[in-house]
Amino acid sequence: MTIKNKNILVFGGALLQKSIIENCKQLGLYTVITDLDPNALCKDLADAFEVIEGQDFEAHCEIIEKHKISAIITAATDKPLVMMARLAEKYNFPFYNINTAKISTDKFLMKQRFEAHQVNHAKGILIEHNNVPEELTFPVILKPRDNSGSRGVMLCSNKDELKNGIAEAFKHSNKANILCEEFITGSEYSIESIHFDNKSHVIAITEKIKTPHPYNVELGHIQPALVSENLKDKIAEIINRIANALDFNNCASHTELIIKNGEITVIESSPRLGGDFITSHLTLLSTGINIELLQIKLALGIKPNLPEKENNASGVFYLNYTPGVVDSIEVNNVIEHFEELNELRIDLEEGDTIPLINNSLDRYGYYIIKAEDRNKLMTAKEKIEASIDIKISK
Repeated sequence: MTIKNKNILVFGGALLQKSIIENCKQLGLYTVITDLDPNALCKDLADAFEVIEGQDFEAHCEIIEKHKISAIITAATDKPLVMMARLAEKYNFPFYNINTAKISTDKFLMKQRFEAHQVNHAKGILIEHNNVPEELTFPVILKPRDNSGSRGVMLCSNKDELKNGIAEAFKHSNKANILCEEFITGSEYSIESIHFDNKSHVIAITEKIKTPHPYNVELGHIQPALVSENLKDKIAEIINRIANALDFNNCASHTELIIKNGEITVIESSPRLGGDFITSHLTLLSTGINIELLQIKLALGIKPNLPEKENNASGVFYLNYTPGVVDSIEVNNVIEHFEELNELRIDLEEGDTIPLINNSLDRYGYYIIKAEDRNKLMTAKEKIEASIDIKISK
């Protein structure tokens, strides 16, 4: 399908926006990218590239009028969503409303809406620097209200850890208070959905692999998740409730939840495409459905058709080594012949210092694989891991 005489504005030109930019180009759209970084990774993919601060509303209005923009879109980031909703209202672009954007980018306001709509969720309160409740039931999760990518998120098991956690959370927040959330145990998943005509469609359920606490960083994602048909039905029902609570329409959504003993607890949801290559790569590899193309069509006011799902398996796995200094990096040439390997990236060189992974920005490499089923996927994972030899000294 080619769409002629349409210009689209993509917010962000980093790695996690690369796939959706490529999809825009594939559709024949004149693609404009805005990014604060003049050397953004995807700069050369654009038909036009503009260096603009991400929250500059007036500057984006000028770009929209200059390039005769027909639609706006982003992926894997929450930061521009409120401004995008404002732009959509001003220029009558298909989008969700400003209130939806504000609530979806504030984790506490989101919880209030979940409470009002009977969406089972992790309960939380707000705390300030100098106004911490005396009575707290530990452990708790501290997190900024207004950030993503696990930045500033910490598990605290006592008052000493709480003090450090508060300081860390405030480093990553522009709010006067942060969220103190009950600690929910269980298996973690993300749900990739699409919403249009006031209906919600679950496209994929992703199983998460995370760092040990106190941090809470995603180190891998696997599709399909191992959940029963009964749980899939319950998840679809919850996604409908979330969409009603937050007024999702003309958008994709990325929802994070925890399941334990068949009980589903929602952590948060956002009206945008998921990051960590979940929607850009995994969902397409495992289901055959390009959810980014669906989102682009919605942004252009085109009602998408949902194709039949395929039944493959896919996964992304992030490199995770003991902190230290890289002595050597060797990748066995046999890896080039692994048909399951979709992509490999190692952002390390000899002499680099490997950090403890505290948030998603600390990660330094990954590989993406596809297989016929989950067993073959995990076998391929073992083969690829054995083919990467990174020696580290402390």
